[in-house]
Amino acid sequence: MNSPSGTHPIDVEKVALLRELAERGSVTAVAAATYRTPSAVSQQIKSLEREMGAPLVVRQGRGVGLTDAGRVLAEGAVEIAEVLERARARFDEFRGSAVGEVSVCAFPSAAELLLPALATRLAKTDPAITLRLRDLDLAEDEFAAITADHDLVIAHSVERVPDAGFLGLSVTPLLREPLDVVVPPDHRLAGRGRVEPAELADEKWIGVPDGFPFDAVLRGLADGGSPIEVVQRFADNHVVAAFVAAGQGIALLPRGSASVATARGLVALELGGVRAGREVYALARPDRAARAAVARVLASLGEVAAELEASVPAPTALDADAPS
Repeated sequence: MNSPSGTHPIDVEKVALLRELAERGSVTAVAAATYRTPSAVSQQIKSLEREMGAPLVVRQGRGVGLTDAGRVLAEGAVEIAEVLERARARFDEFRGSAVGEVSVCAFPSAAELLLPALATRLAKTDPAITLRLRDLDLAEDEFAAITADHDLVIAHSVERVPDAGFLGLSVTPLLREPLDVVVPPDHRLAGRGRVEPAELADEKWIGVPDGFPFDAVLRGLADGGSPIEVVQRFADNHVVAAFVAAGQGIALLPRGSASVATARGLVALELGGVRAGREVYALARPDRAARAAVARVLASLGEVAAELEASVPAPTALDADAPS
């Protein structure tokens, strides 16, 4: 390849494609995301290589990866995008309003708890912002990847809020939600407000798919010496509650979703002895987080989450005088 002259300007659009390639791993995926043909994407990347005078991509199996030079340029693309979005945000502030469409994706129970209130609030405070909302149930390690397709992704973990530097994303904590044990009203523990892991020995459990956050709590109970038998696994909390109500087992449900349990007459018990809760947080690409409209939605989301966290009561025993 010819050496660069040192005076050729960097093509921002082509560099943005290189960033997409770094995050999506294939020309086909970039083409679908950017509404181009794979041939057009390949031509743009090759053109960028000629302009920069260095190979930027290398084939890896069925996909492609970036060379060291490509990674440097892709990182620069993130910085360029952030600068542009901050400039747009300042202009929006000058104009006096945040405008545009903001896409938000949340795991289902967070969508149920947070998104209706968010939509109602923004319709009153920021009518110039259009929300595009959806729910998607994923394993914990899959949330970061979908920030490529959504402005904000509401994710959760039973471990901790992930490190922004490690992910290369903007990370905003929203709330911590305890997990409670839910049992049928005729269960032997239903009169208790709180249970310890040892009291759950030999119980049958309705769990979640492997890799989903709640599964880590069940594994933690097993590590404490209590045998764990998961008889069925479902991603939907409503289905889990239905199986508990049918007497098929007990389960863990987030406290903020108490209506899911109470609608079926279930009893929620606080779980002691383990860190039983989930961290709920919002993820975004740094440049998208810099957009004025996205920042406004994120601020409103934080307000909704704070109100929810403050309003959720602790479990109450069915009968305070029940024997323990």
